[in-house]
Amino acid sequence: MANVNIKFNNKDYLLSCDDGQEEDLKNLTKFLDKKYSDLKEKLGNIGENKLLLITTIQVIDEYFDLKKKVLSQKKNFENLSEKFKEMKSLAIDYKEGKETEISKLNLELDKFRKTVEESQSIYETMLDKTTKSLEEIIKNTENESQIQ
Repeated sequence: MANVNIKFNNKDYLLSCDDGQEEDLKNLTKFLDKKYSDLKEKLGNIGENKLLLITTIQVIDEYFDLKKKVLSQKKNFENLSEKFKEMKSLAIDYKEGKETEISKLNLELDKFRKTVEESQSIYETMLDKTTKSLEEIIKNTENESQIQ
């Protein structure tokens, strides 16, 4: 334990605290002394006990206000966290849906390519047959012309 000399209301006090907490104790005491002095200046000398009580009530009031704000911010953070989780879930669902849709479109595209290739093959076969037929007709026509 460490001992710390502090000054409060122009009086010296020797207080004990855990090792390493000396500066914190000094800073807290300065804060409390300032509050006390400000009230003493504002309200006059109404007695040390009454001033200490009013100072304590003000500090506790500030503490509770701050605690309410912290709890409110914590609740807001939790709500935002829940909304983020919902959005993340929606985004994942959307992504998975789009991936499924893309897979289906790729399958349809492959089917279409096969159909085009088959149609092209059929077209080329028909074109070859038509060309051969025309060549035969021309050949036959030439033969008939030569015969006459």
